[in-house]
Parts: sequence; structure tokens; C-alpha cells
Amino acid sequence: MRPESTNGTGGGGLAVPMAWLCAEYLADELLRAGGLVEPGSLEYVAGRRTLALTIYLSDGAGAEDQLDEWLDRTSYDHPWQDWVRERLAAQRERAGDGEGGGAPDLALALETWRHLEETQLLATDLGALPPSPAAGIVVDESAQVWLPSWQLGLPLGHLALHLY
Repeated sequence: MRPESTNGTGGGGLAVPMAWLCAEYLADELLRAGGLVEPGSLEYVAGRRTLALTIYLSDGAGAEDQLDEWLDRTSYDHPWQDWVRERLAAQRERAGDGEGGGAPDLALALETWRHLEETQLLATDLGALPPSPAAGIVVDESAQVWLPSWQLGLPLGHLALHLY
């Protein structure tokens, strides 16, 4: 019989990454409820991973208390990728100092970040638009570029949060 553990802090027991699993579950529920893309698609996976990292790395309590923070973190003008790198580095430092830091959770968060950076998706080049597009500007959807998947998942996650 396997030893029971719920938070990965038990002495030698089975480490269960509860914080990460909860963040991933909530991200999945938000995207499904939004109905913006087909579950299982590459876009959906990118959005779920991006939202899960945002939720996991944010401080605080439940979804209602965090919604404004998550919206701010995923907004267009927020340097999300820099924030993620800083938060992951801080968690790695805490885990290395023996202060816990949720080693199983952190391992999954680091792996997710690696996937988000390394996975490239072909998408419409929305970065070619002026910062504040005037009325009547048409996006040329044939102009496509390869982007790290977080760049596609971030606006998708932001829209899902707005629909919540």
C-alpha cells in the first residue's frame, strides 16, 4: 500500500503536487466554460498551460479573490513572461534553501514553462498591428508567424477570464 500524502511534505511519502493540480484544473474549467477553442487543440493546451502558470504563481486565496490579479497578469501590456521567470526563479531559490517551495509543484510548473517556450505555433501576426488600432483596420490573417505557444495562450487565457 502506498503512503498517503496530500501536499508533498510528508517524510518519504508519495509527493502529490496539489497546488499545481488545482491550478491546472481551474485553468481547464475556465477555458472549457469560455468555449473559445476546441478542447484538446494546440491553442487550448497553450491557453490551459498559460492560465495554470498564472494561477499557480499568483499569491492569494481562491478564484474570486484572484480574478483581478489574473486579468492584470494576462493583459496585453503586462510583461507576463518576465513575471513568470522571476516567480519561478524565486520558487527555485526557496526550494533549494530547504524551505519547501513545493518541489513536486515546482517541477511541473518548470516543465510547463519549458513547453510553453519551446513549442512554436503558427498564428496570425497580431504583433504587426499598431498599439491602438483605429476603427476600420483589417487584420491580414494570411500574414502568419511562428510564436512560442505562451504568446497564443496568453490572450486566450485573458479572454477566458473575462468570460468567467
